[in-house]
Amino acid sequence: MVQELKHFVDGAPCEGTSGRWGDVTNPATGELAARLPLASAEEVTRAVDAATRAFPAWSQLPPVKRARVLFRFNSLVEQHTDELAALITAEHGKVLADARGSVIRGREVIEFACGIPHLLKGEFSENVGTAIDSYSVRQPLGVCAGITPFNFPAMVPLWMLPIAIACGNTFVLKPSEKDPSVVLRMIELLHEAGCPPGVANVLGGDREAVEALVADPRVRALSFVGSTPVAESLYARGSAAGKRVQALGGAKNHLVVLPDADLNQAVDALMGAAYGSAGERCMAISVAVAVGSVADELVARLKPRVEGLVVAPGTQPEAQMGPLVTQAHKDKVAGYVDLGVREGAELVVDGRNLQVPGNEAGFFFGGCLFDHVTTDMRIYKEEIFGPVLVVVRVPDFDSALEVVNSHEFGNGTAIFTRDGDAARTFCSQVQAGMVGVNVPIPVPMAFHCFGGWKRSLFGTQHMHGADGVRFYTQLKTVTSRWPTGIRGGADFIMPTAQ
Repeated sequence: MVQELKHFVDGAPCEGTSGRWGDVTNPATGELAARLPLASAEEVTRAVDAATRAFPAWSQLPPVKRARVLFRFNSLVEQHTDELAALITAEHGKVLADARGSVIRGREVIEFACGIPHLLKGEFSENVGTAIDSYSVRQPLGVCAGITPFNFPAMVPLWMLPIAIACGNTFVLKPSEKDPSVVLRMIELLHEAGCPPGVANVLGGDREAVEALVADPRVRALSFVGSTPVAESLYARGSAAGKRVQALGGAKNHLVVLPDADLNQAVDALMGAAYGSAGERCMAISVAVAVGSVADELVARLKPRVEGLVVAPGTQPEAQMGPLVTQAHKDKVAGYVDLGVREGAELVVDGRNLQVPGNEAGFFFGGCLFDHVTTDMRIYKEEIFGPVLVVVRVPDFDSALEVVNSHEFGNGTAIFTRDGDAARTFCSQVQAGMVGVNVPIPVPMAFHCFGGWKRSLFGTQHMHGADGVRFYTQLKTVTSRWPTGIRGGADFIMPTAQ
């Protein structure tokens, strides 16, 4: 029986009224698993109405009391980690261990947000002038909205929602229509933890819902993770409408391998970072930059490893890689592999014809490895978002750095080397927001900030960490004097500290 999902607005599940539905499939079997109501503009308005009504009381609640809700929420997410991971695997396809890890990384942001009483502490300066004090406070914005992608259906929403509501805002979340069930379960847990109605709302939806969130003037801030064209468009239109916008876009993350690198470690790193979660990660490594003499040996070691990938349903313990999320996405990735062959790259490992016995209707795709890729090829320039690793050969360190810096995306990058000077130079000069040294996927912890450079991020503030608190609050500075007697008249000059 196909489940019919619901929105979650004003503290309770609610039926969709638009008459439009989206299909949620099980990518391991290709079967229809659920139907998701796609919100109309009117339904978005009702969700924003609920968030607007909830804002005054929630924003005035002492931060320590908001934190207590999040402490309970964190405990419930921890208790239900396996359940949440199973929901991710059922709708996204990633292996259970990876799904579980993504829930844990999301929980770490909840834990960070639990410290909001400390994080919202302002600054105070006594006697900035004679008997005049000055202090600053951070106050919530109002209604905020989040639009999140399919590849991390639990973790990315948890980058946004806990910090936003901890700061005193209310929130409307539109998760990906491809795998919404884990968010709907988490919102139930949040209300079980004591979240008041209207503070956090979830709408199933597609472009119509996004457009309505952008258009509603009561939505003060918009957070987005997805493709660069959409990120750029939302940033431009949201900013023009007076909203705060942080919009994370595409990536083409490079891993530079120097000749002195530990090749065993480099190959292990490339396998996990390129093929983990079937390459459907914004921090996946999709380009290996092989420097000098290391190239032949690197490709020779990668080839049998890629051929030996265990591709199976994510529920199977031995699985290293599950299916792609939809048939349409599988077709898109296959199209890029076809393109790479036409462009003249050497397809060392071809995963296009992979079949998983018993799951022939699933959206499985084998690992692919290209060698002798050049920087003018589309398979190098564009984000494939699948299990496809391309190898670019360069003669020296300076050339490798230039390759990374010349790409339009600057999300994440890494270097594998034993040379501390080379690593330090790379970290200093590379144009990317997140950098790893002998670490293939340098995703910052919750108390640091996540975000890229160049066309991987539109906006000035990254996600979670201190930037998350800054994004979801506005700064107010108060200068005060309490005169003890009658003032002597008006002042017509700029006040100075005299």
